[in-house]
Amino acid sequence: MGRRRHDEDAAGRDVPAAEPQERGDDAEQPHGIRRVLRLLGPGLITGASDDDPSGIATYAQAGATFGYGTLWTVPFVLPLMIAVQEICDRTASATGKSLGALARSRFTGVGRWVVLLLLVALFAANGLNVAADLLAVGEGMALVGAGPAHIWSAVAGLGIGAALFFGSFEIVAKVIRWLCLSLFAYVGVLIVANVDWGDVLRGLAGLDFSLSPAYLGMIVAILGTSISPYLFFWQTEDRVEELRDEPEGGDEPVPLQQRRRRSARRRLVDTRADVVVGMVFSVVVMFSIVVATAATLGAEGKKVESAADAAAALEPIAGPAASVLFALGFIGSGLLAVPVLITAGSAALAALLGKEWSLAHSPRRDPFFYTLIGIGTVGGVLLATFSTDAVGLLVFSALINGIVAAPFLVIVMIIAQDRTIMGRYRVGPLAATFGWITAAVMSVASVIGIAQTVLGG
Repeated sequence: MGRRRHDEDAAGRDVPAAEPQERGDDAEQPHGIRRVLRLLGPGLITGASDDDPSGIATYAQAGATFGYGTLWTVPFVLPLMIAVQEICDRTASATGKSLGALARSRFTGVGRWVVLLLLVALFAANGLNVAADLLAVGEGMALVGAGPAHIWSAVAGLGIGAALFFGSFEIVAKVIRWLCLSLFAYVGVLIVANVDWGDVLRGLAGLDFSLSPAYLGMIVAILGTSISPYLFFWQTEDRVEELRDEPEGGDEPVPLQQRRRRSARRRLVDTRADVVVGMVFSVVVMFSIVVATAATLGAEGKKVESAADAAAALEPIAGPAASVLFALGFIGSGLLAVPVLITAGSAALAALLGKEWSLAHSPRRDPFFYTLIGIGTVGGVLLATFSTDAVGLLVFSALINGIVAAPFLVIVMIIAQDRTIMGRYRVGPLAATFGWITAAVMSVASVIGIAQTVLGG
């Protein structure tokens, strides 16, 4: 998001969508590797953001505590992740509107108030996740000997807020994507660590499933950090920003419904590939972290109580540099996820309330949107300042995401199946089946999560 600034006097009003026209990009399209690199956008960022410090800590704790026993969630969650994010992406591509704006169009009266309350709850939950990620960034800096964690948490939070306000997120994201490559160090651990691949297969098959409260709570946390509701909104918001950035875009992005059919089909194929690559990347990292920590910390009966504990999982491949590599992963993924978290909730609330939003606009043009960004940034910094248990907060935030995901999935599916909104790009039977299955799974996870929270699990 946030490719370029538009003029201050550009139109900022909410106008009805134009009548469908056959428009398209007749410019020469790139081929080969250039085409591949071009199509990797919002889906890849979403996948990388999904492996934020909350996800890393959750997967590390799952491997250290339950060994390979939670690995069945890897093949289980991948098709659900792909289905949900592709459905979200399709709503934005087909209409040129974010999920918040589509919810405003689809729901009125009591329905809109329900969506508003859910978004306020999501905004608050994102604040908790922002604080957890900032604290993780601080711990990462402390691990490399840069100084106190809380100071670096505040510096990171305020720096990200300034980057969002002054429109430099694109540059920040490019740098952070390279830092996130350090997460592949866990893939290296699989090569040199003493991994029992028979036990891995047993875990993938779900033969070590347990009904214990602790185990079920961990499953909810894994589902929550894998299918996080803020990613639904981010996927649509970033796609809309991408459409605005096209030559034929601008303040009014050109949706699939207004493109030539050939151009629209090519665009749909590209966005699907982007989503699939991003989700596969996310799950590969998930699998590697669980197996790496199970083969090292889990085998030794150690618990993950700090970033340093999790960093020990890299010892077989990196030796003394293990903590540095893990710290870079924490820092990189945290710095990428924090602006995604802040922007997702802020843009969703602004769109639902009929306010303009875009990181390509100035704060003077979209004051409400940037006010929410400021609240999210300052709130996250303050929460991080007064928190001490980074891993506990990270896993708890994943649990909260698991609880609130279900109602948002229902909203997504109602919009995606609305023929008036989606036109000929309304989701088909296969996508709808997977979408509703995901909603049902997250509903069960929500019930378990609430029970765990109430009972103090």
